[in-house]
Amino acid sequence: QVQLVESGGGLVQAGGSLRLSCAASGRTFSNYPMGWFRQAPGKEREFVAGSTRTGISTYYTDSVKGRFTISRDNAKNIVYLQMSSLKPEDTGVYYCAAKRYDSGVISTKPNDYTYWGQGTQVTVSS
Repeated sequence: QVQLVESGGGLVQAGGSLRLSCAASGRTFSNYPMGWFRQAPGKEREFVAGSTRTGISTYYTDSVKGRFTISRDNAKNIVYLQMSSLKPEDTGVYYCAAKRYDSGVISTKPNDYTYWGQGTQVTVSS
């Protein structure tokens, strides 16, 4: 089992920045590829960014490329999502997730992730 707790969400104006954190406890954090997802009201949960176990390889959905950065500190059991140049369409609940099995490919599918945090709200005002 892996327990995940997100923090760092809040209200920010368009163009601003936020850094989300996801603290993990339980099994060895470095064993798990990690992902960030978000869900806006009335919409399905969508992939935002993902990282391999080491953090060397990352992947982003097109809408956040160049604005968001996923990183991880395996010594501290934390994964981050640095968000810059925020837009109102970035508003939603942001979740971090851990993938139990490492296929070598960063998955964008929520169903491929086993462990989830409770989410943190990000609201971007125009």
